[in-house]
Amino acid sequence: MKTRTVWLVALLLLALPPWLSSAEAQTKVRFALDWQIQGPQAPFITAKALGAFATHGLDVTIDRGTGSQKTIEQVATGTYDLGYGDINSMIEYNVKNPQTPLIAVGMVLNSPPFALLSLKRYGIREPKDLKGASIGAPAGDAPRRLWPIFAKNVGLPADSVTWTNMAPPLREPALVKGDVKAISGFYFTGFLNLTENLKVPEADVVAFKYSEHGIDLYGNAVVARVDWLKGNEETVRRFLAALNTGFKAALKDPKAAIAHIRAAEPLTNESTELKRLQLAISANMINDEVRKNGLLAIDPARMSRAIEQVVAAFELGAKPTVAQVFTGAYLPPASERKLD
Repeated sequence: MKTRTVWLVALLLLALPPWLSSAEAQTKVRFALDWQIQGPQAPFITAKALGAFATHGLDVTIDRGTGSQKTIEQVATGTYDLGYGDINSMIEYNVKNPQTPLIAVGMVLNSPPFALLSLKRYGIREPKDLKGASIGAPAGDAPRRLWPIFAKNVGLPADSVTWTNMAPPLREPALVKGDVKAISGFYFTGFLNLTENLKVPEADVVAFKYSEHGIDLYGNAVVARVDWLKGNEETVRRFLAALNTGFKAALKDPKAAIAHIRAAEPLTNESTELKRLQLAISANMINDEVRKNGLLAIDPARMSRAIEQVVAAFELGAKPTVAQVFTGAYLPPASERKLD
């Protein structure tokens, strides 16, 4: 009887995927977000909370970030195995650091949340009203650096505004105080900081989204160092499969996703972060392209155009190919990534 039991256990273990055969097989993955834990980071936090990473044999540590540029540098130097950052900043990093290139393996923000925000009280109601305005932003802020393209698209000279350097948390307060007449940043961050935290009436906020003014870029993606990826392909496949599960769950039940955010970050204002997540879903995560191709994928032709815009805006000395910027080789099958 004892021999039969041993054989049954052995057969059961053989039937399991190899990474589930023992607790020791859990692969550790160090992962860095782009920013603090907020609503738009829900796909990752939800995947971990639901045990999706563990189910796929991964022991994933998720750390908050301090900006996409920093996260990209940390992945490039090996501080983290995988990271979540702006793909446009990654393109720039790769051109300037060809010895340690990164590549995106899963697109989360199909449309970037880049925007300029102002207040109607300053007489700014359309882009041309920005002429002569002072705009507040950190020096490396992506929408600030993409301003020349935006300006050209709306018919303004690139030098028609004055940029004021400031730390990210100071942007919205400076706008409300009148120290600057506009700010650049992520739409879902700036809008809610103004309306929720600083109690600015929603009707007074003016937002110019870059995606609505001829800048057809992609946004934040899961990125990996190319040489690390070559030795950890199965780990990346499992990570993306788990993320796909968390992503779908967050889209299906945003309130539950915010409860997971609150568990990971106890100081979370659930009402504010639910609004932030809903803004990100409607404006940045889900669109016709995603409905057609499924979560985490890209459209190669569009990516090619995006690369051209990034190279022009950042005045880069080389133009990467689409294959050097993104690979969908490790994504789950399209049928599993389709929206329900």
